[in-house]
Amino acid sequence: MALPETPESNPIDYIDDEDFISLDIPLEMAGERLDKVLAGSLPDYSRNRLKAWVEAGAVMVDGKVTKARYLLHGGESVKVFPQEMPEQFAFNPEDIPLDVVYEDEDIIVVNKPPGLVVHPAAGNWSGTLLNGLLFYYPELKSLPRAGIVHRLDKDTSGLMVVARTSQAQTSLVRQLQERTVGRRYLAWVWGDAPSQGKVLASVGRDQRDRLKMSAGSPQGKPAATLFRRLAKGLVGEAAVTLLECRLETGRTHQIRVHLESLGFPLVGDPVYRKKVPGVAKNLSFNRQALHAFALSLQHPVKHELMTWFRLPPQDLLDLLPQVGMSDEVLPKESVVLASIENEAR
Repeated sequence: MALPETPESNPIDYIDDEDFISLDIPLEMAGERLDKVLAGSLPDYSRNRLKAWVEAGAVMVDGKVTKARYLLHGGESVKVFPQEMPEQFAFNPEDIPLDVVYEDEDIIVVNKPPGLVVHPAAGNWSGTLLNGLLFYYPELKSLPRAGIVHRLDKDTSGLMVVARTSQAQTSLVRQLQERTVGRRYLAWVWGDAPSQGKVLASVGRDQRDRLKMSAGSPQGKPAATLFRRLAKGLVGEAAVTLLECRLETGRTHQIRVHLESLGFPLVGDPVYRKKVPGVAKNLSFNRQALHAFALSLQHPVKHELMTWFRLPPQDLLDLLPQVGMSDEVLPKESVVLASIENEAR
């Protein structure tokens, strides 16, 4: 049997040309939409999956490819060719270079570069940190999310911890819930930010733009960000401030949303851009200027305080002179680690 074609007349790769599900549409279903009938007849598959198969040309009505909203007349013969979906390949190992800062039998600490997605999702089913971890540590396939317990945004760089055992994963998740994992960030923001402060504002999905989060949302979750000023600079006449931020919670886009809510959007942020001055276009920088530079936690098995520190990647170092700063303004490893240890006592 010849393979059906997509609406764009491109052939589809099927699992098996002859492996299809056959449905005979009863006359009493006349007037019903194809996608609704498929969802009712094939409960083992999600509506989204069935819709994707229809749109891919993998569903034929009387031998013809049609649309999900097609109104049935009753009496048709429908063939559904089950397709492998992108998420079925999401947990495949891929040889992706990783900057491993520390590893033992229980945990892995990596320094994530900007541009690397942490976990597979729509639009990024491969090429993620998770795929790279599975390549170098195949045992992670037995753990939920391959041992990943927290995330960084795609274009945020810095330190992350990954569990290698279920015991370690349970411990790390508990520490995150109890807010005892220390996470410090460097953030370059537009504006003359105060010497220190704390933002207490819930973070939830923006009701007007589902791709964004918003501060103070009634449907959001409680969130807290502490910050202190490290340095001030200028781009033309526009002020830029380097902040050290510390998370008490870990909501999606938390630092970006909280700082923008104060009127201090991150330099380079493509999404949260209120009060960005016109001189921003003069900067050669195109991601949010945010780097997770210090991480501290209790080792899940040894029960010792462990700390890690990493300077920003080269693109942020190159940003410093553009905003009137030198690398002397960056935190010193010895000072930061001593501060973390003192706080833990």
